Amino acid sequence: MNVIINILVTIGSLGIFLYGMKLMSESLQKLAGNKMRNILSRMTSKPFNGILTGTFVTTVIQSSSATTVMVVSFVNAGLLSLAGAIAVIMGANIGTTATAWIISLLGLKFSMAELAIPIVALAIPFIFSKHSKRKTIGEFIIGFSLLFLGIEFMKDSIPDINNYPDVLEFIAQYSNMGYWSVLLFVLIGTILTLIVQSSSATMAITLLMCSQGWISFEVGAAMVLGENIGTTITANLAAAVANRTAKRAALSHMVFNVIGVIWMLIVFYPFLKLVAYITVMAEGVSPYMSAAAIPVALSTFHSLFNITNTLVMVWFIPQIIKIVTYLIKPDSEETENFRLRYIPSTFVSTSELDIETAKQEIEVFGDRLVKMFGFLKDLDKSKGEEYDKVLARIAKYEDITDNMEIEIARYLTHISESEISTQGSERISSMLRIIDNLESIGDSIYQLSLMKQNQQDNKVVLDNQLTAKLSTMYDMVEKSLNIMNSNLHGEYSKIDIDTAENMEHEINHYRDTLRNEHLEAIKSGYYNYEIGTAYSGIYALYEKTADFVINVSEAINKD
Repeated sequence: MNVIINILVTIGSLGIFLYGMKLMSESLQKLAGNKMRNILSRMTSKPFNGILTGTFVTTVIQSSSATTVMVVSFVNAGLLSLAGAIAVIMGANIGTTATAWIISLLGLKFSMAELAIPIVALAIPFIFSKHSKRKTIGEFIIGFSLLFLGIEFMKDSIPDINNYPDVLEFIAQYSNMGYWSVLLFVLIGTILTLIVQSSSATMAITLLMCSQGWISFEVGAAMVLGENIGTTITANLAAAVANRTAKRAALSHMVFNVIGVIWMLIVFYPFLKLVAYITVMAEGVSPYMSAAAIPVALSTFHSLFNITNTLVMVWFIPQIIKIVTYLIKPDSEETENFRLRYIPSTFVSTSELDIETAKQEIEVFGDRLVKMFGFLKDLDKSKGEEYDKVLARIAKYEDITDNMEIEIARYLTHISESEISTQGSERISSMLRIIDNLESIGDSIYQLSLMKQNQQDNKVVLDNQLTAKLSTMYDMVEKSLNIMNSNLHGEYSKIDIDTAENMEHEINHYRDTLRNEHLEAIKSGYYNYEIGTAYSGIYALYEKTADFVINVSEAINKD
């Protein structure tokens, strides 16, 4: 019974640790999310800049997965090349080693539990503040306290190995097989990371086991290597049903880490001796001689491995790109089928950062509508079988726009259910208005295609003069769409609303001119009722489409 209780206490302690990490990470993202995005997009022009950026961002927000989310969104948006993304991911590997140092230097060397509760007391005024930024600071402080409480509880829940000679004998049996033991515990570290779904948590478990004498320095180092592989497998599983750019970014992370683990296994024992020498210089005791020295030695190993691996592999970024591009080939039909490019199939809990992902998906929405509108001109030029194909493509795109609105709205609603900043909440409201109007543009384009089809079926022929006027209206709406799309792709705080509004006024004025001319033509009998109905219906729907277009720019402007 005591064994079961100890296991449950250990799992519960791990849960407190993980929740503390999550709370810290999400709080930091809310406080610094926009700044982190700006840093990532502007400081990755060179590989070493990308590495430094990835290291800094991951160290600050304490989440390599959050860094990866931002990286993938920037690659998809064209703000960051795949080479730049790989460099940032390499830096993220270095940044994530900060967790090990926090645990080994603070969590294990000092009893932080006594300070954790008073620290929570300091957070109370912040938590109950109506100011969102102060509240977020309070959440960070509580997350920080829970992290160390979790570590303290885990330390207390792990029993002395000497009291369990059977377990000690079992571990010793599999720890004394030489190089095979190293490979076995690399595998164990990989599997454990997959189960726990957090390399930080697995690292905490490894450090605690080493500090309590359950496993040796060599075995701990092997588990650390496995954790480096395990965290990349998790990312690849998440990207399995995502777009190809996300797959390539995730796969490049795996290629980078697997190659690193392979060469590290070749020099494993000499490298451990180097780490032991550094530990003796710093701590005065060897990790081979004292279990108390192993946590610092493992943190040194973790950092030194990732730094060395990055410095070696940074020169092979072009080769990594060739490998992942060869393995994940482009899908030529991607734009012709409904498939979200940026929003993952499983929601990622990064709150503020998810808004950037939604923005990228909305940009794709805008691109598709511009392309869909262009099909109307193709429709006027086509005949017979080609005409039917264009008509079918417009119908297919209309279905895509319906699905995109539903999925993006669902994603934004999911984000809004978590605690986000006031600015983030306002931005989500603007995005919901944007996608509603984008879907309406798709409906209008589809209705225009049906009008043109009806015109052809009824053999209604417009003369050159009327056709030219409709062509002018088409060009004006197309220009309005391009202005809208440019605003969608830019920074919402710097959109060109004046140009969009001027274009809307021009379209309205031209519509009024056509309507007045149409009424006069009907009175004078210039053309019959069927022609007049077809003609007026098309220019009116063009103008209605432009109304939805300006609504999008206005919604962006309110963000």
